[in-house]
Amino acid sequence: MKIHGALPVFVAVVFACCQPLPSQQPSSLGKGHVFFHANFDAPDALKGWAGAGQLVTGFQGSKSLMLESRAGDARRGSTVSISLPVEAMRGCQILGTAMVRAEDVSAKPNPWNGIKFMAALESPDRKSWPQAPLDTGSFDWKRAAFSFRVPTNATGLTLVLGLEQVTGRVWFDEVKLALARAPVLNKPAPIPGPMYRGHNLPRLRGAMVSPSATEEDLRVLGREWNANLIRWQLVRHVGSGKETPLEQYDEWLEGELKKLDAALGWCEKYGLLVVIDLHSPPGGRGTAGGYSGSDHRLFTDKAVQDKFVAVWEKMARRYKDSRMVWGYDLANEPVEDFVEEGVDDWQALAERTARAIRAIDRRHAIILEAPPWGGPESLREFLPVPVSNVVYSVHMYVPAAFTHQNVFRKNQPPVMYPGMIEGRYWDKAALEAVLKPVVDFQKNYNVHIYIGEFSAIRWAPGQSAHDYLRDLTEIFEAHGWDWSYHAFREWHGWSVEHDSNPQNTRRVEQPTDRQKLLRGWFEKNQKPQ
Repeated sequence: MKIHGALPVFVAVVFACCQPLPSQQPSSLGKGHVFFHANFDAPDALKGWAGAGQLVTGFQGSKSLMLESRAGDARRGSTVSISLPVEAMRGCQILGTAMVRAEDVSAKPNPWNGIKFMAALESPDRKSWPQAPLDTGSFDWKRAAFSFRVPTNATGLTLVLGLEQVTGRVWFDEVKLALARAPVLNKPAPIPGPMYRGHNLPRLRGAMVSPSATEEDLRVLGREWNANLIRWQLVRHVGSGKETPLEQYDEWLEGELKKLDAALGWCEKYGLLVVIDLHSPPGGRGTAGGYSGSDHRLFTDKAVQDKFVAVWEKMARRYKDSRMVWGYDLANEPVEDFVEEGVDDWQALAERTARAIRAIDRRHAIILEAPPWGGPESLREFLPVPVSNVVYSVHMYVPAAFTHQNVFRKNQPPVMYPGMIEGRYWDKAALEAVLKPVVDFQKNYNVHIYIGEFSAIRWAPGQSAHDYLRDLTEIFEAHGWDWSYHAFREWHGWSVEHDSNPQNTRRVEQPTDRQKLLRGWFEKNQKPQ
């Protein structure tokens, strides 16, 4: 993410005692400039921190911060936090590093719990909690690291250390937040000429599908429902935290591409253009639920990045003459948890990959999502890549407390839309406000927008899911965006062929109001020739 405008001129380096240094312009700072450093050696080292921790002898004989969570404290854990001057870091990419040691840390109840070396970011439109991935159990001193971009409209940044919903003890030392990349002040000019869309149809409207989709599934979607687009996942369903070794990746990918090859014939038969979505990139992790984020080794290992480029070169050669492929979605919801030194961030890797594809295939659209997670706010600070025929994509699940209610956490109280959600009133106007960075990106750079995923869980109370989808699709249509619903005949929770009863996992005979809504838009579709 890059900055597109002026920044405040105040920049401070904050030590544990909160001691400011002279102001500097963020764009003039060099890589490695330290915004915050806590080594816990001074007698007042905990001044400014909220929470209870102990200063003990630790890393290399110096003082360290120790936090302990006992059995009775596991639910709330034990953390300390310090608020930092976010104005100093707006628009910057930050590298967080620390030395960490652990003893008998219990298993995490959720993947996001455990040892916390985390930045809590707040902006008017979202909150985020980037953090370092850390193991449980016991381990000796080791370096922990993560990277994150501070939104240009960030209003708060809090550094959090400790244990969350686990027991055990953890030590921290040499905690630093340093500049990994300064903001870019000069944004590119709009791309000249007519906006590139990659097709000559009035609109592409369809759905994301499972890689196990059958011909009958595509017949229903393409012929009966009149969709003209599918987003085809290349995804590996594996156990949590595992990945496909690079030496086995080609074998797995070839098996998935053979499924796609068969589907392309069905898509031609039923009038469906195809987005090829690399949901499981080399080095990415998967889960039992099928998610495979574009993180992990993709941003820490140069060999994995080289493999990523080679994979897309292989697919470009394979599909460069395909009539039914609309575009190549390079990576699903890229996440830069940590960008290792000497390794490309997503902006650079996406450009390198796009250039490699263009050397082989000048015809098909290249589709780019931005970090973090491809959400609407991700385009606020992303820059278009200087490569021809690129379409930019976002996924829309805001507010997640509504769209994902009782998906990851069970027995939550029902959340209505429109209505008050987490202290804010959500309606169509609120959704339009969330999508404003997407509108601005389109206007600023003269680029086309594709909404690759959007949805609301089917058991949202009353007409909530229908009303949310109605408002979103009306916004998409007003701006001329192509879109694909998540998802058709994949997991039943997102299915518009299932009713609102979460216990009923069978498709219902009578169309739901959500299905009628989508099919009403699909009826307007023209088919590719």
